[in-house]
Amino acid sequence: MQIKRVVITGMGSVSPFGNDVKALMDGIEHGRSAVRLMEGWDKYKGLRSHVAAPAEIQDERKIPRNKRRFMGRMSIFSAQAAEQALADAGISTADIPQLKIGCAIGSTMGSAKSINDAFEIMLPEKDISQLNSSMFFQCMSHTAAANVAQYLELEGYIMATSAACASSLHAIGAGYDLVRLGRQDIMLCGGAEEVHPTVTGSFDVLMATSAGFNNDPSKTPRPFDRDRDGLVCGEGSGVIVLEDYERAVSRNAMIYAEIIGYSTNGNGSHVSQSNKDSMVKCMQQALSDAGITKHEIDYINAHATATLQGDKEEAEAIKEVFGSSVPVSSLKGYIGHTLGASGAIELIASLQMMQKGVIYPTLNLENISPECMGIDHVMSPVTKKIDTILKNCFAFGGINAALVCRKL
Repeated sequence: MQIKRVVITGMGSVSPFGNDVKALMDGIEHGRSAVRLMEGWDKYKGLRSHVAAPAEIQDERKIPRNKRRFMGRMSIFSAQAAEQALADAGISTADIPQLKIGCAIGSTMGSAKSINDAFEIMLPEKDISQLNSSMFFQCMSHTAAANVAQYLELEGYIMATSAACASSLHAIGAGYDLVRLGRQDIMLCGGAEEVHPTVTGSFDVLMATSAGFNNDPSKTPRPFDRDRDGLVCGEGSGVIVLEDYERAVSRNAMIYAEIIGYSTNGNGSHVSQSNKDSMVKCMQQALSDAGITKHEIDYINAHATATLQGDKEEAEAIKEVFGSSVPVSSLKGYIGHTLGASGAIELIASLQMMQKGVIYPTLNLENISPECMGIDHVMSPVTKKIDTILKNCFAFGGINAALVCRKL
């Protein structure tokens, strides 16, 4: 079997900064924070963190009602991001029936709002008859993947990866394998997530959220910073188009980068505490899969959510593999932690940085934490030729993922 080269030819995004990739990059380029105080969250007893980075649903009525009725917020985000990605790749929906095209869209769960609404409707009287028929399709764990497939009428492989913060990088890794093995011509890959008090609450009970900046939302999260106090949840979707290199060249497609390496592993030690050794192994395996050395990486887009343990372990892992020779930044200070969408959204931003030859800094990193020192933190924009990048995602559940992309 001939192993094919896999390239990225399209991208689409819905983020806390707006409804396309340009809005995402404008927000990052201008150093803005999308984090804000969430109205009504103070009504939830025991919830310490009242900040988040919400996205705005726009133009949802362009999705036909007979398909939109099965979509929660996250499915609308992912359908719009997928449609953008196809258009960016120059692939018409009229071409889809002639192609082997599928999608892999990850998330941590189904629509959080729809799940919450379903229980609020059903539980007071324990009356299931009060639920409408479309609610299940909004709540199911594969809602984003299924709704994207239905909306675009895809008939290829349909996959829903669910590995918390690693979900969308897992989706891209799965799509990478399907294309390079020739099982699909094209894969739409990425992730989606939505903000809700119950989502933030799930991290809050683990003491993993930022609770000290409710009155100053733009100052949090603070990846790698001395004063970091936890993550801030965000929402949106990122989707990229993967296809084999020969096909992309034959149709004169714009190629953002080639995926040359991917790895995922588990830490096997703790369900919620990050582990440096497994992170080191994951990054080293990704480099080995890519057939390159650590010296060929020009930029590392860190997972770095601003949790005390996670940032420390990732910084130590990067230091062990790369030392201080490679620029490192996290984008979560701008848009929060978009969870299952974060790998894809942040990869898109990293590929845009590659195109522009600029690395944007870690927002809110003012005083590097002593336990995060020893790596090359980007604290102001850096102009640099970027040929090869490493994207990290390290998730609760002890699941790691790393992806290597090279500019052609």
